Amino acid sequence: MNYWLVKSEPFKYSWDKFVADGSTFWDGVRNYQARNNLRDMKLGDLVLFYHSNEGKEIVGIAEVIQESYQDPTTEDTNWLVVNLKPKKKLNSPVTLEMIKMDVTLQNIGLVKQGRLSVMPIKSEEFDRILLLANE
Repeated sequence: MNYWLVKSEPFKYSWDKFVADGSTFWDGVRNYQARNNLRDMKLGDLVLFYHSNEGKEIVGIAEVIQESYQDPTTEDTNWLVVNLKPKKKLNSPVTLEMIKMDVTLQNIGLVKQGRLSVMPIKSEEFDRILLLANE
C-alpha cells in the first residue's frame, strides 16, 4: 500500500462536501508531477485530505477506489483523475504549523514542495500524522 496527500481549498471542495458526496473524482490537476502521482495511485491506497489556504490542516483520510483515467473535465489527454472516497475524519486536524514543528516530518513533501497538490507520503510520515491527530 502507498500513502498520498491531496490538497483542496475548503471554499472550493471541503472535507464536509466530500463526505456529503460520498466519493469524487480528483480533478483539476494541471501540474505534471502531481499528474504523475495520480497515475501512480493504486486501488486501496490511503490519502490524507489537506485543506489548503484556509485552515492549512490535514482533516481526514480518503481511499483510492478507482485508479487513474482520463480527466472528464477536459479533452486534453495529458490530464488524469482518480476516484476517492472518504474513509475517516481525523480526531484532531493536523496543522501545517504542527507538521513544520515536528522534527520527524521535516522532509515531508508538504513542507519541501508546498505548492504541489498531489504528493506521496512515506508510511512513517503517515503514521506520525495519525499520531499527531490522536488516532
